[in-house]
Amino acid sequence: MRIGLISDTHIPEACEHLPAAVFEAFSGVDLVMHAGDVYVSRVLDELARIAPVLAALGNGDEGQGGHRFRLEPDERVRLAHVLEVEGVRVGLAHALPTPDETSQSVFERAMREYFGGPVDVLVMGHSHIEGVVRFGATLVVNPGSATLPHNLVDVPGTVGVLEIGPGGALSAKIIRLGGKSA
Repeated sequence: MRIGLISDTHIPEACEHLPAAVFEAFSGVDLVMHAGDVYVSRVLDELARIAPVLAALGNGDEGQGGHRFRLEPDERVRLAHVLEVEGVRVGLAHALPTPDETSQSVFERAMREYFGGPVDVLVMGHSHIEGVVRFGATLVVNPGSATLPHNLVDVPGTVGVLEIGPGGALSAKIIRLGGKSA
């Protein structure tokens, strides 16, 4: 299974529509996971033209922090999603405390609260900083932001692609929109 990963699109605050390069990067994906701060449902509708969409509720989607946008209720959006593919548990949330910010025990407690236990892959956003890192048995993938990478404007954003193969073989990569994979 090939999963397109996107986060922190902040539309229409950042720009009016998803960059065309998102659709190119996600060509042939089986599922799209949006890790929150969507702001408006039409972003999910645009992504749904590619593949089915699951989205996490971001802090900006709730109108917090002075944000004027509040995401309308949508069955595709939850605080967290967990799915199993080829025996691999994949969790989707906007932000969890990771061991580089806190402790392994806080990370494990957050996974229990969000997903009912540990996940093999955690897809999250919030920071606008792309990366693929392993904390113990968990691969953490942050696709960054397709529209505001590193909170900068007018620079190419990033998305990610997660591939889960037979027997749970995993690969994750970051794609710089309009550029090369990282």
